[in-house]
Amino acid sequence: MRSGTPPILSLKRTLTMLEAVIADGGRSSVSDIARLAGMPVATAHRQVLTLVEAGYLAPSGKGRHVAGSRLLGLAHRLDEKQVIVNIAAPLLHRLAVQVRCTVQLGTLENDMVTYRLKTGRGASGLFTRVGMQLEAYCSGIGKVLLAHLGEEEREAYLAGGPFVALTERTITDPALLREELDRVRTRGYALDDGEIAADLRCMAVPVRGRDASTPAAISVSQMMSARNRLPDETLLTLLLDTADRISQGAFG
Repeated sequence: MRSGTPPILSLKRTLTMLEAVIADGGRSSVSDIARLAGMPVATAHRQVLTLVEAGYLAPSGKGRHVAGSRLLGLAHRLDEKQVIVNIAAPLLHRLAVQVRCTVQLGTLENDMVTYRLKTGRGASGLFTRVGMQLEAYCSGIGKVLLAHLGEEEREAYLAGGPFVALTERTITDPALLREELDRVRTRGYALDDGEIAADLRCMAVPVRGRDASTPAAISVSQMMSARNRLPDETLLTLLLDTADRISQGAFG
């Protein structure tokens, strides 16, 4: 779309009505929803009729409506994590330009970190790759995702070792790992300080989802031996800002 292209206002208003009806959950009539939203009642009824005919809404009796089959079909096709990836891609590229090193996004599946985005200087030389899965306990992204699991899930993970040492700094004791995850949850970021590779240091922060969930995390990786390494304070500020932008873009 060209910059400055005007929106189709009638479509925008119809989508606003669709959102209002879905948020209402079938509790109120179209007239009541329109009055609450400050919309003309007659216009609201025409919009809802159009949405019903298109299959996006379905009548549920007494002037009320719920999601229709077409809307439900679209919802089933949506992958929340892929939506996050799509929103995050340009933002991570910008972050990578700012920090001049590798930036990644990962999610948790079956107790493993799946790397879904990777960009920036040195990206081709880092051993991770998009689609790759790695153990969660020894990486910054993994620690963030584990730290924000529910207590029962987190304890089940800690009981499911053993945790193999990849370097002399890898945390392998479940009790020490539990303490580390508590620190991560409290301070809002994680560090992999040479735990997955001896000369690699990563900082990671959560990408917040709906209902305080943490569906993803992002990280910046720097070689410890690199000159002009950015300080943690700078990295944390940039990471948190980027993560917030991803969350806002994906979840509003």
